[in-house]
Amino acid sequence: MAWDNERLEALRDKYGEGDSGEPFDPKFRCVANKVRSASNSRSAPYAGIPTFLDAPYLSIDPSNPDFGDIQVAIFGVPMDLGVTNRTGARFGPRALRAIERIGPYNHTLDCAPVFDLRVADIGDVPFSSHYQLEQCHADIKAFVDRIVAAGVIPFTVGGDHSITHPILKAVGREHPVGLVHIDAHCDTGGAFGQTKFHHGGPFRNAVLDGVLDPTRTIQIGIRGAAEYFWEFSYESGMTVIHGEDIPSMGIPAIIEKALQVVGDGPIYLSFDIDSLDPAFAPGTGTPEVGGLSTREVLQFIRGLKGIDLVGCDVVEVAPQYDATTNTAQAGAQVLFEILSLEVFNPSIAHKPSQGGINKGTAGVLQTAGSTHAYAARQSRGIVGKG
Repeated sequence: MAWDNERLEALRDKYGEGDSGEPFDPKFRCVANKVRSASNSRSAPYAGIPTFLDAPYLSIDPSNPDFGDIQVAIFGVPMDLGVTNRTGARFGPRALRAIERIGPYNHTLDCAPVFDLRVADIGDVPFSSHYQLEQCHADIKAFVDRIVAAGVIPFTVGGDHSITHPILKAVGREHPVGLVHIDAHCDTGGAFGQTKFHHGGPFRNAVLDGVLDPTRTIQIGIRGAAEYFWEFSYESGMTVIHGEDIPSMGIPAIIEKALQVVGDGPIYLSFDIDSLDPAFAPGTGTPEVGGLSTREVLQFIRGLKGIDLVGCDVVEVAPQYDATTNTAQAGAQVLFEILSLEVFNPSIAHKPSQGGINKGTAGVLQTAGSTHAYAARQSRGIVGKG
């Protein structure tokens, strides 16, 4: 159709007068109704108190938590006592919270996860020691135990990768879970520096503890000089896809392989930021060249739509090595994409509301971008897919 004055006038009539920011397309209007405030305005993304993905903040008592009716709890684990190279991942949670513009709409998966789910930032794991790694792991497990016992799905931001072991001990305590692991390293090494509880060995520990099923585990993006440490991955039956093989395989084939390996059972997803090439994510303790691009990672995660995701983590963001904040930006985007998968999780898609956070649970502090999120949903009858 040729461009002419008639078409121009039609566009002027529709979009040139009044509140032209109002979407006309029914699908886009539905999204706008979810995310706009009661005053029909959008808060500035850089204003207010920062939370993960701009989710509402729910203050809890860690010793006796009341999670209300939330389905997903996002929390930080600011601990990096398990690193073998550069420290700094303890600052990862704060860095991801400070990323001011992620979402709210995922146009690829067609969802707005912070609004389609009952989700909250519940703060950080409280540690009883800043110096004892094993004690920190015990504190993490106790914290996640309470989340899992409440029927809430834990979404974790680290911290170094050693934190995944105590999380899996909580998530897989009833039955070993499958694993999608995106990383530069297999992290199935043995004792190092007189301890096995470091960031290079969480998945060996989890298998030996009986909480991780290695035959339902796939590790993607593996590369670098430490291959000789990872024989446990092969011996136990894990599927390993090296970074060097990704271009020839292609992301669609890797998605197909991952879904085949993990099957229909409960799955945990662990994402180490060093899976990305340092060109995309320099802010990490153990960078390895030849890694994934951000586009490849996002494509892969979106391809997991429909899995029974029982938890996830995003780890090893060390912001002091990143002058541009690109690493934290990538980590926050990955967290958003993984949260988007939960909208389509068959295990929580029809979980009923117990009345809590959506009905004004005490302790909820709304952030700038989500000040009216739950109130708006309640007034419009929009309580998400749950």
